[in-house]
Amino acid sequence: MKPKELREKIRRGEFASHTSGVCHNYVQANLAIVPKEYAFDFLLFANRNPKSCPIIDVLEAGKVESALALGSDIRYDIPLYNVYKNGELTGRLKDLGDVWSDDFVSFLIGCSFTFESQLVKENIPLKHIEQNKNVAMYITNIETNEAGLFKGPVVVSMRPIKNELVQKAIAITSKFPNMHGAPIHVGNPMEIGVENLTTPDFGESVEVEEGETPVFWACGVTPQSVAIHSKIPYVITHAPGHMFVTDITNEEYLSLNIER
Repeated sequence: MKPKELREKIRRGEFASHTSGVCHNYVQANLAIVPKEYAFDFLLFANRNPKSCPIIDVLEAGKVESALALGSDIRYDIPLYNVYKNGELTGRLKDLGDVWSDDFVSFLIGCSFTFESQLVKENIPLKHIEQNKNVAMYITNIETNEAGLFKGPVVVSMRPIKNELVQKAIAITSKFPNMHGAPIHVGNPMEIGVENLTTPDFGESVEVEEGETPVFWACGVTPQSVAIHSKIPYVITHAPGHMFVTDITNEEYLSLNIER
C-alpha cells in the first residue's frame, strides 16, 4: 500500500490500527501539536533533545499540509490522536476536525518505524512486526534537557535483537539520525529504570528469549511523557504507534541528509 492510499483509508475510517510494518520503506513520523504560544519552547526542547525529538517538518500555525506529503491533512491522516490537558489524557480522537484551531503549530518528529524497514531488509528479524504488534515503549529514569515548561523523562522503544546481530543493528540505525539514530541503551533494562519488560508503558510486550538482547532506542512518544510530567495546558499527539506516513522513501530521506 502506498502512503497516499493509506492516508485516504484513514480519512474514510477504513484503517484505524497502528502503522508498524505498514507502507514499508516510507518515512513515518510522530506528531506533537501545541498552541502557538508554546511553539518556540517546544522547538527549543526538541533542539536540546535530538535523539528523542528529531524534527523533520514543522507546519506553521493553522497549516495542515506537510511538505513531506502533498495533499495531506494533519487533522485527518493519522489513525488515532491523543489530547492532553494540564497533564491529563482527556481524549482519544479519530480526527481533529472538531478541536482544530488556527493557533495550532504542528511538529512532525522522526520515527523508528522508518529504520525498521531497513533492519528487515538487512535480515534482522523484528518480533513485534512478525507478531503484528505495536512496538513496546517504556518510560525511563533518563531525564530530558528542559526548555520552558517542557521537561520530563525519556521514553524508549525496545526490540529484542539476536546477540550476533546487535552490532549490525546499531550500525544500520546510526545512519538515520533524524529517526532516533543509534540505540541509547543496550542490555540490562534496570539500568535505565525499566523494571519489567512484560509491562510496557505504551505498545505491546514481546518476549526477550535466550540468545537475544533487549535494545533500546529513544522514542518520539517522549513528548507525551513530557506533556504529562510538565502539565502543559494543551497538547495533541499521535496515539503511540499510530503514525503519520509521508511520501518520502527511506532512501530519498537518506540522500537528502547526505546532500545537506
